[in-house]
Amino acid sequence: MAKLIYGDRIAKQAHIRVGCSAIIFDANQKVLLTQRTDNGRWCLPGGGMDPGESVEECCIRETLEETGLHVEVIRLIGVYSDPNMLIEYPDNRVQIVAMSFEAKVIGGALGLSDETTDYGYYSLDEMSAIDLMEHHRNRIGDALVKQAETFIY
Repeated sequence: MAKLIYGDRIAKQAHIRVGCSAIIFDANQKVLLTQRTDNGRWCLPGGGMDPGESVEECCIRETLEETGLHVEVIRLIGVYSDPNMLIEYPDNRVQIVAMSFEAKVIGGALGLSDETTDYGYYSLDEMSAIDLMEHHRNRIGDALVKQAETFIY
């Protein structure tokens, strides 16, 4: 089970892992979230980049694997690399360097995977009632600003 740990520059104790997340809006500007199988928490579709793929390909692949949706990457919202947070897995600790992209659904059918137990589109108000991963709140907030410039943390 993945666990978030916070502390002053705690990521010095971790390996670097590059990843991507997709922010997908519905017609009402609600954001697609998935519930994780490993810890039951809610998050944006996304995950770690594989060797030999681009960040765009990573975002597209991870979204398809977790949701069944084919997406097109629209824009880079932000780059996130918080040195005061790490994710602890049973076999290692990682500092995530994540790119968050706005993506548009172009096909597929929304469904569950071996990584997800539920999904839904949520407004910011509705997100306050679910166990959303903290570091994904920032990504969603940045996407909702609709700022042209990329956020860098």
